[in-house]
Amino acid sequence: MRTMKLGTSTLEVPVISVGCMRIDSLDKPKAESFVQTALELGANFFDHADIYGGGECEKIFADAIHMNDDIREKIILQSKCGIRKGMFDFSKEHILESVDGILKRLNTDYLDILLLHRPDALVEPEEVAEAFDKLESTGKVRHFGVSNQNPMQIQLLQKSVKQPIVANQLQLSITNANMISNGFNVNMENNSAVNRDGSILDFCRLNDITIQPWSPFQYGFFEGVFLGNDKFPELNRSIDLIADKYEVSNTTIAIAWLLRHPANMQPVIGTMNEKRLIDCCKAADIHLTREEWYSIFLAAGNILP
Repeated sequence: MRTMKLGTSTLEVPVISVGCMRIDSLDKPKAESFVQTALELGANFFDHADIYGGGECEKIFADAIHMNDDIREKIILQSKCGIRKGMFDFSKEHILESVDGILKRLNTDYLDILLLHRPDALVEPEEVAEAFDKLESTGKVRHFGVSNQNPMQIQLLQKSVKQPIVANQLQLSITNANMISNGFNVNMENNSAVNRDGSILDFCRLNDITIQPWSPFQYGFFEGVFLGNDKFPELNRSIDLIADKYEVSNTTIAIAWLLRHPANMQPVIGTMNEKRLIDCCKAADIHLTREEWYSIFLAAGNILP
């Protein structure tokens, strides 16, 4: 598996992140087989969150991988906290309590990366800074990041937080690519010109923050996948044509499209299907041409002015 640096850290990570949100849909033998397949592929970066399965996903993962000290040093663990029922909570107390719960469920002493899960309108950066300092000094968390945050929200945090923000998890796919398309339509009077995220793509590139695209196969907000979907005939024709050229699946090309962007992204793959995981990992070896990348972009209904 091809690797990359995560943000400004020295952490070397695979270009594919294995999302574990749905691991609770697998029985124990299938979970063990899935995790083992990921390791054999070199996809040893596992993404979690304390809300996935109400915490059960972290327990199931730790059991499936047979967590011990030897295994722990061979994998990279990332988890997220901050979402509570009916609210978001970035208070110092909640962050510290959440991390203790995450570590217990994952049966480990530390996280490689902790992300704040979506923005909290009531965030007090000074409290976050205190929590991060304590987590770092006690060795419970080595690196920190965010999810679904815009540039100003990140800058507000960094006003008090001394640790660099190394990652930002954002929804991005071929069909949900406004963060890319609005860059083409500067000063235009069309829908694609609407800047909905404060130029987060450029901000992350300028500040060496790794973008981790989530739902890379989804259109809308969990409305379904675009691959093989009759709603996207032109897009699927374009992807299938390129997939035939490289002798890979359409799944591989959809991920290769994200990896082709020079922002050096790390897609989060949510599949629990071993074959699809293998297809996703093959994307690390595919480098789409400029013509191929743009043909897919336009086939999805995106426009160039």
